[in-house]
Amino acid sequence: MRRAPAPGAGDAAVPMHRAGGDGAPLLQVDGLVVHYRLGRGVAGALTGRPRPVVRAVDGVSLNLRAGEVLALVGESGCGKTTTAQAVLRLVDPVAGSIRFRGQELGTMPAREVRPLRRHMQLVYQDPYESLDPRFRVVQAIEEPMLIHHIGGSGQERRQRAQEALEKVGLTPPDLYLDRYPHELSGGQRQRVAIAASLVLDLELLVADEPVSMLDVSVRAGVLSLLDQLRRDRQLGILMITHDLSTAASFADRIAVMYLGRIVEEGPAARVVRAPRHPYTKALLSVVPRRDPRDRTGRQVLQGETPNPVRVPSGCRFHPRCPEAIERCPVEDQVLHPARGEPPDHQAACLHV
Repeated sequence: MRRAPAPGAGDAAVPMHRAGGDGAPLLQVDGLVVHYRLGRGVAGALTGRPRPVVRAVDGVSLNLRAGEVLALVGESGCGKTTTAQAVLRLVDPVAGSIRFRGQELGTMPAREVRPLRRHMQLVYQDPYESLDPRFRVVQAIEEPMLIHHIGGSGQERRQRAQEALEKVGLTPPDLYLDRYPHELSGGQRQRVAIAASLVLDLELLVADEPVSMLDVSVRAGVLSLLDQLRRDRQLGILMITHDLSTAASFADRIAVMYLGRIVEEGPAARVVRAPRHPYTKALLSVVPRRDPRDRTGRQVLQGETPNPVRVPSGCRFHPRCPEAIERCPVEDQVLHPARGEPPDHQAACLHV
């Protein structure tokens, strides 16, 4: 399968696959809010000062259909991973709705969420940290089956483990079953982590920076594997990444996140070729270009991302925005269709 090269600001990659039918969303998130309360110290306790609150996720809405890939993109610390953890109920939201196959997860008791975890799995950024160094590969893959009471006898579980390894491209499987994680390469470890998810009745895969710690030569193989799996099994994949070029070539849709909120969302090709929010434009301006003669200037954002404890008033991007006007600090913006774009391409900006 030929993969398109990484895009520049006006040079989008052709996505590998376009999915998403007309059925109900596999995952639907509305108004998700996750806050963390910090300690206030001795002085704060004595004076009765309120505990500061980190507004990690502050009103995120998104949906994902079976067989579709949605890439959640943004700088480190913008709330992407917290959103992913909340979707799987690894952290509890303060407010909002999380519906998986029509079932409300946000308010569901933990004991009722556990049976659903066989359908929802998370692939972590570091494939070495996600595998127990004391477990052989076969044990790592069998563990989810033991937890969810799948597979019957030990021989049946081993057979399922072999089949999962074949699906992720580790063949012949007998060559890998008895290895320890330190005996595998980074790409092989990530494939084992994916195999451990596939032995369950997987429908939703959350991939948190699945290739960021892998060599460039290995990344394409892992992404091609995920693309093939979502085709074959109609997986819905929520991919967390800071790399817009990866998102453009792999995802169906892109949601750009800044300081706890989604500021632009739309089809991957449209967002990359015609970004509407100034933050998206800045992210795309620093993506390496394949044409060395392309001298389009980079747009380097000034200053640091604001403290999520003290979110700026109005548009939260205005302190760093090169297009900010007088109304920006006082008017908060929500996602709305961009002028001249299809209705599914939205941005939260006064200028669109």
